[in-house]
Amino acid sequence: MRGDGDGWSTSPGGIRHWGRFGAAGLLLRAPLPGGGSAVLLQHRAPWSHQGGTWAIPGGARDSHESAEHAAVREAWEEAGITADALHVRAERLTMTAPSGWTYTTVVADAAGPLATVANRESAELAWVPEDEVSDLPLHPSFATAWLELRAVPVRVRFSAEPVLPLPRTVEITDRGFFWVSATVDGPGDEVSLDAPADELAVTLAAVLAGVGPA
Repeated sequence: MRGDGDGWSTSPGGIRHWGRFGAAGLLLRAPLPGGGSAVLLQHRAPWSHQGGTWAIPGGARDSHESAEHAAVREAWEEAGITADALHVRAERLTMTAPSGWTYTTVVADAAGPLATVANRESAELAWVPEDEVSDLPLHPSFATAWLELRAVPVRVRFSAEPVLPLPRTVEITDRGFFWVSATVDGPGDEVSLDAPADELAVTLAAVLAGVGPA
């Protein structure tokens, strides 16, 4: 059962969205050598819908797929990113249509900027520093979604080792996404990188008021 999602979903008024069962995309972050995070973006091929704009790898969901499965598959097909190279952190429903069509953004981390292989749907692929994403000519739907997907960098202070060796994206309910870029000695609770994302979110929520952006 591959490819049965290809096709248009039409809303009243004739507005169409690609994906008979909805669509999904992968927002993949990785740490930059000098600090901060980068996001993998796709420069859409000129012949494609909204060609020439930038967005994340993504596409139609098949009938048997979860949003996560579809987003990870699309990242492989459009950018050559393998599932074992990333860690899914969250999902966010970022668009709905009267037809019932939906677009889900799956948020994930990688240990570093990964090598990519573009297919014919991409003019190019690039790891773009997070604070430079808004400077690009973004796909209109992604531009709207980016306002709630962007992660706030935060330097969290913990009281004891281990220091987190890998930055990661954490979602805190009602507060959005945060990028944990460093940890240093100071007030706070010890947390392990192996802690579940929801446990880390609870810890961060408890200390963010006294931490502030990095």
